[in-house]
Amino acid sequence: MPRNIRACWALLAALAGFPAALQALTVPTGTDLQIPLKTKVSTKTSHARDAVEAVVIAPVMADGQFALPAGAAVYGTVEQATPQTKPDERAVLVLTFSTIEFGGVRQALRARVAVVDNAREKVDDQGRIQGILASDTITGKLDDEIGKVTEKYSGLGGFLNQVKGAVLSQADGDITYDAGVEMTLRLTAPVVLKSAGGAGPAAHLRPMPNEAALAALVAGEPFQTVAQKPPKPSDLTNLMLIAGEASIRQAFQAAGWTAAQSLSPLSKFETLKALAEDRGYSEAPVSVLLLDGKPPDMVFEKLNDTFARRHHLRIWRRPGTLMGLPVWAVAATHDIGVTFSRENRTFIHRVDPQIDAERAKVVTDLLFTGRVQSVELVDRPAAPVKTQNATGDNLETDGRLAVLVLQ
Repeated sequence: MPRNIRACWALLAALAGFPAALQALTVPTGTDLQIPLKTKVSTKTSHARDAVEAVVIAPVMADGQFALPAGAAVYGTVEQATPQTKPDERAVLVLTFSTIEFGGVRQALRARVAVVDNAREKVDDQGRIQGILASDTITGKLDDEIGKVTEKYSGLGGFLNQVKGAVLSQADGDITYDAGVEMTLRLTAPVVLKSAGGAGPAAHLRPMPNEAALAALVAGEPFQTVAQKPPKPSDLTNLMLIAGEASIRQAFQAAGWTAAQSLSPLSKFETLKALAEDRGYSEAPVSVLLLDGKPPDMVFEKLNDTFARRHHLRIWRRPGTLMGLPVWAVAATHDIGVTFSRENRTFIHRVDPQIDAERAKVVTDLLFTGRVQSVELVDRPAAPVKTQNATGDNLETDGRLAVLVLQ
């Protein structure tokens, strides 16, 4: 089941108050588990049979029940960690998971890695994570071009190599995932449970107070941002936060998100380096989008090991309050690649058109922190279900706004 559907299903089930199952149930083969690692793994330092620990971040449903709760511990081992020893050979990392624990009970499972979130590496059908080749990166392609120049003009080629070496580093072909890196595990055998494990932190959600006031507030909110340069309609808002600024910053920090730096010559230069070297830049700046003519008050993002892919969102303080708390509009999207725009004469991110998936991602992350008091999905009949952002990417949504009250 796709992540956005599963997360929304779990959220709505929690709000509807589904009871825990009292009878055995089976989580079928092929079911996905969303996990962040709790153990750092690397083809440079890890060895076969090294222990690996992770945690389930989104509850898993089976037969209409919360089968595996958010917060369940998952244990496994490194099966293979082959470093890159030659420029034309890929590093390989294989992780297998064999045990899940919740409610004080451990039981066997069999799962392999299906996806590594926001990774530059690829995962094959057998769960083998395969590293990149330096020759596929911008720095590698520069080396090829400089090599051609050196064949004809050795002095110029040597000078260009010195300049490149002073500015850019060689791309690292090894695979390194720090604690917090998120993955999708896929069950390769069914898991039979004596009873359902519950929802985890979502089980403690409270009903949204004064839904009529909330609906009126949402109906009066703008739903599309505008790019600053050039001024074109852009991202849709898809979340609303009811909380103080300090609570928002604390919640996103607890969820593993990082505050983005402001655009500046230095941050732009660091961005170009990260792009050329195909590596992460956890504080990378984002372009300025306006809501009611205002730039965002906060920007957060979550990356892995490449600048090309990232979760990110912009947050604007809105007029008025609800329940005596400030109101904030949020536009969240998932960058899934980088391309060069001739129109803008710069590199731009391509965005996943299914922005409801990113809405669910943010809700899941914040729910897992235990800092969410209430959640509601509010209809917005006037919001477009299909549109485009300022750089021409399609955006598709059901139009609803996820409203979260933070503690």
